Amino acid sequence: MNIRRRLGISPARQAQLVRVMQLILAATVALAVLYGEVGIITNAGIALLVTFLPALLERRYTLTMDVGIVLWITTAMFLHAIGTVPLPFFDFSSAYSSLWWYDHVTHALSSSLVAGVAYATTRALEEHTEYISMPPAFTFVYLLLFIVAFGVVWELLEFLIAESAAAFGTAQVLTQYGLEDTVLDLFYDVLGGVLVAIFATAHLTDISDQIAARLDARQAR
Repeated sequence: MNIRRRLGISPARQAQLVRVMQLILAATVALAVLYGEVGIITNAGIALLVTFLPALLERRYTLTMDVGIVLWITTAMFLHAIGTVPLPFFDFSSAYSSLWWYDHVTHALSSSLVAGVAYATTRALEEHTEYISMPPAFTFVYLLLFIVAFGVVWELLEFLIAESAAAFGTAQVLTQYGLEDTVLDLFYDVLGGVLVAIFATAHLTDISDQIAARLDARQAR
């Protein structure tokens, strides 16, 4: 796994960054509970839980992830959650509202995670059974189609949640900014998928092999 060399920081430093982001997320949830900010509680709370998913998978299924992948997951969750928080240096507006590019960055990161899960799972199934065979070109197209489909479902979910919140007068957990923003979101979703399609073989093969090994062991019982 070469993520740590590409980042230029040691595994210990990457692990420290993960812990710092988790602590900030935990503090964000605590403050949001104190001030009754339901939207922030939901976003930061879910993000915090997802950052502990690699540790849970390792403990329960002995599925070990490189610390660089854990940092990738945590960064994506952290940026999304913190982007919903009103901050003093944005005149107490959120990064999503104040920075035109912020939403695009988080979409690219989030979609890369979805594409990464799709790649690791599909490759594991391909290794596990002889009935699935996916040449590299087909895998590339598959990942792009998968992430576009997921992106469309996500945008519909954002729209439904925003409309439901407006209808019932509740806090908005997800926000829809209009058709132009939706098209841009889908573009950056695809960008995240492309990056995973290009680099997945080098960085996610180990996880796929571990999943395939567990499937083989379960089938052999």
